[in-house]
Amino acid sequence: LPEYLGPASDFTTKVIDGKLFAEVVGRSDLVEVVQAGASELAKLPYQLSEGLYVVGTGSTGAAEALAVMGASYFAIMLASSLTLRRPHPSFVPTAAATTTSTTTTTKNTAPAVVADVSLEDAMKAPQFHLLGLTFFCLATGGMGMFSVAKPMMSEVFSTMLPTVVTSAFAAKFLLMLSAGNLGGRLGWAAVSDWIGRRKTFMIFTAGSVPLYLALPTLVETVVTSGSATPLYGFCASTMMAISMMGGVFAILPAYEADLFGTKFVGAIHGRMLLFSSAAALAGPYILLNLRSISEKAAINDLLTKIAPEKFEAVFGAPMANASELLAAKTLSISKLLACAPPGTLDPTPHLYDTTMYTLSALMGVAVIAHGMVRPVRQVVPSTVIDVKVTEVAAKEELVGDREQKTK
Repeated sequence: LPEYLGPASDFTTKVIDGKLFAEVVGRSDLVEVVQAGASELAKLPYQLSEGLYVVGTGSTGAAEALAVMGASYFAIMLASSLTLRRPHPSFVPTAAATTTSTTTTTKNTAPAVVADVSLEDAMKAPQFHLLGLTFFCLATGGMGMFSVAKPMMSEVFSTMLPTVVTSAFAAKFLLMLSAGNLGGRLGWAAVSDWIGRRKTFMIFTAGSVPLYLALPTLVETVVTSGSATPLYGFCASTMMAISMMGGVFAILPAYEADLFGTKFVGAIHGRMLLFSSAAALAGPYILLNLRSISEKAAINDLLTKIAPEKFEAVFGAPMANASELLAAKTLSISKLLACAPPGTLDPTPHLYDTTMYTLSALMGVAVIAHGMVRPVRQVVPSTVIDVKVTEVAAKEELVGDREQKTK
């Protein structure tokens, strides 16, 4: 745990270069500290007292947790690689024999077969880039939501529903999103087998727009009513959005095979995963930056409601240094609310509104991009066979004529 000095009122503090320092008895130099209030401490999984804490003390356990996860992942992957074996040379899949004996097709009833498109041609096709843009938009929303799930739950709802939204509830919310991701990979894959990959992607794109668009409304309902029911609607909406991202990853290879054929789908999917890598970088970056912009706007609005003299008395620096205090995390919305006039509304629940509206617009781009995806080319298998048979017959006839003329 971090080193606790005591209540802030028992110490003389100074702000130097945007950092908060305290004069501690028995120490000749100033000690860099952070002042923790009730709202910040409520987000932690353990009980701490309000007051000053020494910067750099304590541990979050993140390094140890990542080390255990890395070692576990390495051990599992190593054990899996050692169990891989090639099948016996005499092994023949049973499905290969039964398929040829049970499958009968005619020229009129044969299903359409997608011609195999090479990797080079697929990279040039507009379908590849449109599908990649769709993939990018859907993955950006899901990965961005994952990156801010726990702090978003704590920041948005903990002050309004402190008895419901605890640190344990926020952790369970993140586990619920993980379950939605796993369930989406299984559930949406089954749905795509029933209604088709294209219709399933249409559900992903068109359905994600209202899901993200409804989140700020649900937050506002919690603020105005104080009821936990909209909170559960918020959890269900985000879980459904995450399940769609999982479904995209599950059925995308099959969708690529529907468009480009099965022969080169492995290489094509490898290139398609580049859009996933871009989404993994863009999603958290977009959400965190939009949240930062909203926080700065909310702080600037609160500063207009606080007298400069009171601000300087509380933070030990003039209001002109507010940006430096914010960068040093000495200044926060909760601390400004303590200085603001009574009745000032807390803007914290709405810090992610612009984020959700942006994600909704991004899903709209996915709707347009996927709507422009068209089949590359389709060929009826019996027609291909008839053409090949005709060509072979023509060649045999030509060879026969040449032999007769030679004789």
